[in-house]
Amino acid sequence: MNSQKVPLWLRWLVPVVLVITWLGIAGIGGPTFGRLEEVSSNDQASFLPAGAEATEAGDWQAKFRDSEEIPAVVIVENDTAFTPAQLGEAAQLKADIEALKLGSAVVGPIPSEDGKAVQFIVPMASSDELREKVQELRNVVQPGAPDGMQAFVTGPAGLTADLVNAFGGIDGILLLVALGAVFVILLLVYRSVVLPLAVLFTSVFALCAAILLVFGMAKLGWIQLNGQSQGILSILVIGAATDYALLYVARFREALTHTTNRTQAVITAWKASFEPILASGATVIIALLCLLFSDLNSNKALGPVAAAGILCSLFAALTLLPALMALLGRAAFWPFRPKLLPDDEREPEIVTGLEGQKGLWRATGRLVSKRPRVVWVASVLLLLAASTGLMQLKANGVPQTDVILSASDAVDGQEALARHFDAGSGSPAVVVASEGAAQQVLEKVKAADGVGDAYLLADGNVPITGAPGTPADPAVRDGRVLINATLNSAADSIEAEEAVKSLRVAVKDADADALVGGVTATALDTNTTAQRDLVVIIPIVLVVILFILMLLLRSVVAPVLLVLSVVLSYGAAMGVSAWVFNGVFGFSGADATVPLFGFVFLVALGVDYNIFLMSRVREESLKHGTRPGILRGLAVTGGVITSAGVVLAATFAALGVIPIMFLVQLAFIVAFGVLLDTVLVRSLLVPALAYDIGSKIWWPGKLARESSSAPVAPREEEEASVGR
Repeated sequence: MNSQKVPLWLRWLVPVVLVITWLGIAGIGGPTFGRLEEVSSNDQASFLPAGAEATEAGDWQAKFRDSEEIPAVVIVENDTAFTPAQLGEAAQLKADIEALKLGSAVVGPIPSEDGKAVQFIVPMASSDELREKVQELRNVVQPGAPDGMQAFVTGPAGLTADLVNAFGGIDGILLLVALGAVFVILLLVYRSVVLPLAVLFTSVFALCAAILLVFGMAKLGWIQLNGQSQGILSILVIGAATDYALLYVARFREALTHTTNRTQAVITAWKASFEPILASGATVIIALLCLLFSDLNSNKALGPVAAAGILCSLFAALTLLPALMALLGRAAFWPFRPKLLPDDEREPEIVTGLEGQKGLWRATGRLVSKRPRVVWVASVLLLLAASTGLMQLKANGVPQTDVILSASDAVDGQEALARHFDAGSGSPAVVVASEGAAQQVLEKVKAADGVGDAYLLADGNVPITGAPGTPADPAVRDGRVLINATLNSAADSIEAEEAVKSLRVAVKDADADALVGGVTATALDTNTTAQRDLVVIIPIVLVVILFILMLLLRSVVAPVLLVLSVVLSYGAAMGVSAWVFNGVFGFSGADATVPLFGFVFLVALGVDYNIFLMSRVREESLKHGTRPGILRGLAVTGGVITSAGVVLAATFAALGVIPIMFLVQLAFIVAFGVLLDTVLVRSLLVPALAYDIGSKIWWPGKLARESSSAPVAPREEEEASVGR
């Protein structure tokens, strides 16, 4: 197509309108990034399903409170027993704390049995300013501690504040690291400044659109946003948009070698890349939406949040990037602009599939074609060996004090609390019992393993201890009473979870309707529900992906083998990750949701690269036959898919800058798994297996009925020996 024959509106008007439209979206969505905290929550209880026992207990507990408050625990610790004078100094802190007016009445000072510590229970009004209020409290109690003593602010409020602080890098550091890594990789790949900037603009504008969409959904109450899903959204959009952009750019560059007309090249590249990009995006979106089958609200929220990000990435790669390429043309690749090939070099005769190829991907193709069975069997054995590490994965939850990997005053305070008090004193288990069975339930609670003390609560959450001047009658709401049970172990420990399990069994003997909630019960129910989700969602995701691949490849055999390959790759990635987490990082375990998130991202994103490869292989097979098509498809997509894999691995690795164990673990799993998929599965295992099977890989489609061998040209003797 000559430029004179291309309408002006197609050459200039459409690209300019698209760019201006995306600038408008970015102008609105960009500032919205700073407002995500308005609709975000990091309260673990809000992640639970409505039917969890801890959730039901929390709903009842709310009826006994006049206001929503989260307790902070202030602990003052000394190396030796407090003297009377020092106790007086510590007691002075109470007046200083109450002067802050953070919530209802402060309880304390409560001395420890060893006399080396005192604690205060400080109820704090639940609000968006919890982090700031906790810092105010720390600014008072730490300088106000008696000389030579240490003061900490911990408990649920302190831990929540430190968790929010740890997520604070999401808005700035995470994006800078991710974008910086992508820019450097693109510079190395394309040796151009203009093209990396165009790709980055596409990714950033896609993120702005995703933020705007997610903010609106959260504002309307359709989803529940938290720091975890917010961080994953940013990384996923940048990585996916860049991957789709790289696929389009590869086709655009290829088209420029066949025409001088940049508009024609844009259209040709769009037609060639539309189906694989759409299939890839649809696969990831539908896989992520399978998280809606989860019982955990946090998983349900991540599904539509991440799916919205992929949707925006898809639209940006198919609209904004082509518009930019239409305006820039060959200048996008400056200073190494693609050159127009002479007519006799444009369409080499394809016999084996390696004609015209050189370097790494020619060598890879030769290896695959000479020893296909050896290559794929060796690859499978290597992946199976790596998968054995799965048995070392401890994904049954971790103490909340281990979740934050950076320095945390609250974590230090929990350790101090455990040294001098019943470790669960700041976060008691909560038992909701029928009024008529209150005393019987209280006795069962006191006798339960792992419980240090228990008492009924009067109005205002005042303990009924029987001491003179204390309330005598418990508070009653709709025929229910409330019991606080102080656990011997830290509320976020595995031992505390075992105590809650025993407690639930014990109280049911006295009251079949009794409920056990609190911080520990919330963590326990979260882990239990996450493990159930793993069993339910994995089969759904696999069936959905298999169906999409069958539609794309018009085959049954190829999709089944592709799904099996990414499942095997997932097992290997998780196995290696378990060894690294235990032996290198020394993590105490992993969040129960880590295997599920790792599966959804690795399987969906791993299938991406197989879609890019096999869609091109099918295209080449229709022209040249299956075995030559496999080698040619591998060679022409090798560079772009490898670049895309490295980019996605680098962007997910950027999650590691956020000092949250879950995000660090997910960063490693996905980054390593994507590289494994890119380097081993897509480059060796899948091509070798397909080459070994031959045309039957397309069964029951028409391609399956082609001759299994391609004609060999005498002048290509060396190549012919490879193709046989």
